[in-house]
Amino acid sequence: MPWSADHKARTRRRILEAAATLFTRHGFVEVSIDDVMRHAGLTRGAFYAHFASKGELHAESLHHAAHAQAHRLEGVTAQALALGYLSQSHRQGEAINCPLACLVSDVAQQDERVRGTYTRLFAGFVSRCQDADASSPDRERALQRAVALIGGMAIARTLNDDALAEELLAACRTLVSPETR
Repeated sequence: MPWSADHKARTRRRILEAAATLFTRHGFVEVSIDDVMRHAGLTRGAFYAHFASKGELHAESLHHAAHAQAHRLEGVTAQALALGYLSQSHRQGEAINCPLACLVSDVAQQDERVRGTYTRLFAGFVSRCQDADASSPDRERALQRAVALIGGMAIARTLNDDALAEELLAACRTLVSPETR
């Protein structure tokens, strides 16, 4: 029986979802192609029908993860963005696995294709931050908001002191949107 017309696209999406999940949780170095394919419920042999290398998969999974979460940011206010992004559920990986925060230091060690993907995603996030603040939609403020969101979450995820992490997230929420006090 032949595969359905959309089989290849669905399989590729499963691989991208598995890679996005594993890379944002464990980083590029700690995740093997076998890990990704096992998580996707596929064999290693199927990988090469979709991607030429682990690096290509990494770049595309960053893009996939960011776009999978982008719908959550559409039309949100600065306050809603601060409350949702700088939450304990995001810190613990329960709700959002934003590659911008989860992979900030990991991407710095990758090739130009991965870094270029991250750069484009960051620029898009800055634009979303700019759109979220109707009262002050200037570019500099949007850059500050993006850095406070991503940096605050990246640091909070590394801390093993929950009280300190929550204190940091609260401070960043106030910085990003003073109404969250």
